[in-house]
Amino acid sequence: MECFEVEVTCPDKESARAIATACLKARLVACANLLPKVESLFCWQGQIDSETETLLRMKTPVRNFDAACAVIRAHHPYTLPAIVALPVQAMGPGVAGWIAEETQGAKICD
Repeated sequence: MECFEVEVTCPDKESARAIATACLKARLVACANLLPKVESLFCWQGQIDSETETLLRMKTPVRNFDAACAVIRAHHPYTLPAIVALPVQAMGPGVAGWIAEETQGAKICD
């Protein structure tokens, strides 16, 4: 099974937790990791800016990516959340099966 690790930065731990919970409840992802207090440097509206953010990382089957993006956008406070999907090249024994099992019956909207 092909999987992505989906990453998105959030302004704080609470918003990252809300997005993760919504994705988990919809069974779009198998797990989420919140990495608080990452420093982000970025260009926005012609300026270089920096913020302290929380990095949200979630593991999902490739087939759930578009639906997960929709949930992220619906719950994210940013105008343009930077959602990135990284292909998972390898996983430890049993991990792919666990992700498949936890995301079975995902609520995917077309």
